[in-house]
Amino acid sequence: MLRIEPHDAILGATIHGLDLRAPLSDADFRTLLRALGDHCVLRVPAQALEPRHVADFSLRFGQVQTSVSGKYHHAEAPQVGILSNIKRGGVNIGIPDAGQDWHTDMSYTATRGFINVLHAVEVPMRDGRPLGDTLFADMRAAYDTLPEAWKARIEGLSATHDFNVFWQNMVNRPGSTRPPLTAEERAKRPPATHPLVLRHPISGRRVLYCNPGYAERVNSVGEAESAEILDFLFRHQLQPRFQYAFHWAVGDLLLWDHLATLHTAIADYTADEPRLMHRCQVMADQVFQPEFRRQWLDAA
Repeated sequence: MLRIEPHDAILGATIHGLDLRAPLSDADFRTLLRALGDHCVLRVPAQALEPRHVADFSLRFGQVQTSVSGKYHHAEAPQVGILSNIKRGGVNIGIPDAGQDWHTDMSYTATRGFINVLHAVEVPMRDGRPLGDTLFADMRAAYDTLPEAWKARIEGLSATHDFNVFWQNMVNRPGSTRPPLTAEERAKRPPATHPLVLRHPISGRRVLYCNPGYAERVNSVGEAESAEILDFLFRHQLQPRFQYAFHWAVGDLLLWDHLATLHTAIADYTADEPRLMHRCQVMADQVFQPEFRRQWLDAA
């Protein structure tokens, strides 16, 4: 039987009683959705999964985004991306530097991201300690603790989010092997506009939807005011009191809510400390739909 064990932190819970090699029951799916609304980051431990299992599980939540480059996806399950520092024949088998700065996946798309699903196949270790933590920040708490004057100031404002902002920041890092996006690749990810404040579709809580990875400009204000607003919001939302560090173990499947969190990957491991993750990025194409709410969130 499925059991939820909340973590002793601002975010996170462990889900016991699931074997994701089997199809997810409707009752368990409903429970996971509500747990996402409550805890935002859910760990399902000790999962011996093939990539197709990760894809099947992820597709219950919505459409899965594919790679802009067409690289680094699993041959047997093309919805599943590969994140890894492992090389074979001198060639990377996956994205080696994925997510290594604060961001929210797919905020740069017209249909926002909903969840990330990440399955740990290999976890780097040193002196018996896992490396490669993922850090999260709670955007519910970030909004709740904004000064009232700032809540009033940003109400009704929107920001432009651009895929190239994060990508180019990674390209500019010392030692980066990422090439700049081609014109064709940029055209596949045009900028998108979203409100700075969202009403979460599961919890109903207001969340600060603005991240330093992709948000480049606040709309309908001048350049100086936009820079002032973004600088304040970015500093506010990344305070340590809002953060939670997840420590990986082989077999962990982690799913987290993009609408209510930011995250960053910690690259504290070396090339000879292998890391291999299988990932699906799920869009919010269903969770905001009234029929989805009636079926999965309003039912007793």
